Amino acid sequence: MNARVLVAEDDPKQAHLIRTYLERDGHDVLVVTDGRRAVDETRSRHPDLLVLDIMMPKLDGMDVCRVLRSDSQVPILVLTARDDEDTLLQGLQLGADDYMTKPFSPRELAARVRALLRRSRPESGPPTVFQVGRLTVDTGRVRVSVDGEPVSVTAREFAVLAALAAEPGRVFSRLDIVHRAFGFDSHVSPRTVDAHIANLRRKIEPDPAHPVQLLTVYGHGYTLAVD
Repeated sequence: MNARVLVAEDDPKQAHLIRTYLERDGHDVLVVTDGRRAVDETRSRHPDLLVLDIMMPKLDGMDVCRVLRSDSQVPILVLTARDDEDTLLQGLQLGADDYMTKPFSPRELAARVRALLRRSRPESGPPTVFQVGRLTVDTGRVRVSVDGEPVSVTAREFAVLAALAAEPGRVFSRLDIVHRAFGFDSHVSPRTVDAHIANLRRKIEPDPAHPVQLLTVYGHGYTLAVD
């Protein structure tokens, strides 16, 4: 699974460590040291994935996420020295696909990169298209549409939606969603699932405050309503 990976990290030691482990996996790695270059290189080189430190000069990681999500769906793995949930959820709400807190295991980072790349690429074999009411989820092309109009979603948002669309009407607990969409990843908290659901509602519901398709079943989890 060789890929073009852009690493935005201004700490030379951290950048070298990340680059070393990703290159061992066969990836082509480019390192930039400020947020503005991260935006520019993403737009010009179209990497397969962006590893993004939050604390960056010129443009911080949160602003990089906000700017890029206006025109790019590149998978973004955020790195942060802050481990409070509000900061992590803010990154997810701005369009990050995953996060890791510093200090981190470089081997785990490489594994997270592999997982994000798998989920962002079309599946091999015959495509599966789920049609649930107004919503279409095409796992072969990794596309989502509502009433035929394309909807831009992140790799993690797509994984959540595909898991729900595979069994419409079934109530999935947050843990079910973690296992189906993210794999057995102990670092994904229930509030992370909630953040992805909130993002999806903003994209697929006519009125996100009063969802009619992506529903909460209080005390149990979430379901994708058939009607």
